[in-house]
Amino acid sequence: MKQTSLSEKQMGYLLILPAIVIILIIAIWPVMRSFWISLHDIRLNDPTKTEVHTSYGLDMERYVNTLPNLLRYLKKEADTAQGAAKEQLLTLRQQAEQMNATLQQTGEIAARYEKIDQLLLEFKPVPNELKYVELTSEQMESIQSTLAVIGTTLGEMGKQKQLSKPEGATGVVQGISSSVIEPNYVGFAYYKKFLTDSRMWGALYNTLFFTVVSVAIELVLGLWIALLINKQFAGRGLVRATVLIPWAIPTVISAMMWKYLYDGQNGIVAHLFEVTGLVSNMGVLLTTKAGAMFSVILADVWKTTPFMALLLFAGLQTIPHSLYEAAQVDGASRVQQFFRITLPMLKSTLLVSLLFRTLDAFRVFDLIYALTGGGPANSTETISILAYKTMFAQMSFGEGSALAIIVFLCVALISIGYIKILGADLLGESGGR
Repeated sequence: MKQTSLSEKQMGYLLILPAIVIILIIAIWPVMRSFWISLHDIRLNDPTKTEVHTSYGLDMERYVNTLPNLLRYLKKEADTAQGAAKEQLLTLRQQAEQMNATLQQTGEIAARYEKIDQLLLEFKPVPNELKYVELTSEQMESIQSTLAVIGTTLGEMGKQKQLSKPEGATGVVQGISSSVIEPNYVGFAYYKKFLTDSRMWGALYNTLFFTVVSVAIELVLGLWIALLINKQFAGRGLVRATVLIPWAIPTVISAMMWKYLYDGQNGIVAHLFEVTGLVSNMGVLLTTKAGAMFSVILADVWKTTPFMALLLFAGLQTIPHSLYEAAQVDGASRVQQFFRITLPMLKSTLLVSLLFRTLDAFRVFDLIYALTGGGPANSTETISILAYKTMFAQMSFGEGSALAIIVFLCVALISIGYIKILGADLLGESGGR
């Protein structure tokens, strides 16, 4: 029996297959799910839009609750009306009853109606499997046309003062209308909206400004600290441990700490800035647009500079000390050693450090949310905060998912840019070996 052996290439693909599957499940699937949700109008504050609906349907619980209200309202108004108005109200009641009879010609709807009605009479919860039923296009047109006629007629009768309680007409009609579930597919409507949304572009600008400024400062300070703690001096171990303290503090606690330091009445940092002339008064740090952005950047630099320093320090440890000794013998100055030896040898570490910090800064949420909440006047609102407010404050999950996809695309572009700009030489050198 002939045995087939896998080639080296096939064996390699077979070995990395589990990792690829895990990446697809953990990373790609949530993104695809968010993209699918972004194509639909999903709102948790609207019972008819709490999930994806691809066809017309009916919320049976709401329908069973509201139909008797409409029938009772029309009967009470007909009992107190006279002449043509009475006949008109009775006709509307007949149309509502006919609409219900037409729906219940479907055996499934009739059976569910009876079960739900009994559960409601017994004050028992209605199971989810009974709540929603799919409607045909003919049934949907029947409901919409009947409700449109009833709503329009009651509105005209209310204007002519032919109803004893005209304010109740709108409520009973809207009650049944809200039980009708329409397909909530909107396609790329949210993405088109955000292309012209000034708030989204403002949040994106705030995010980019915060990212560029904070990462640039952290790179310079982190490299300086890394060079410092890489030298031999007494107490170096204690200094290394002390440097990491800001990074070890949880971000929310750090933000609340800085919020007290920036306080316009008792904040120590705010007082020092006022004394040194950096600000006109203590209250401008968290109450003005420029002051708030400066405050969040300073807090982020204090918090994450140790992370940058730690990564760069690890890179410095890999540089052979013999290179500096040889350069010193050749008469190279400290500046020349830095630009000719340190920076070139740190290139890969710089790429990783900048990539991690840029992606982390671009997705910033907790620090700014706890410190300023995105204010004042949305001046520090980042795109992640905007997505959070859209999803959990406005309960618009479709719109919030579209913002999440926009964040994902921006992060992907940043990653590609770093690889192309800073990693081209590295990739070229590794490929040529």
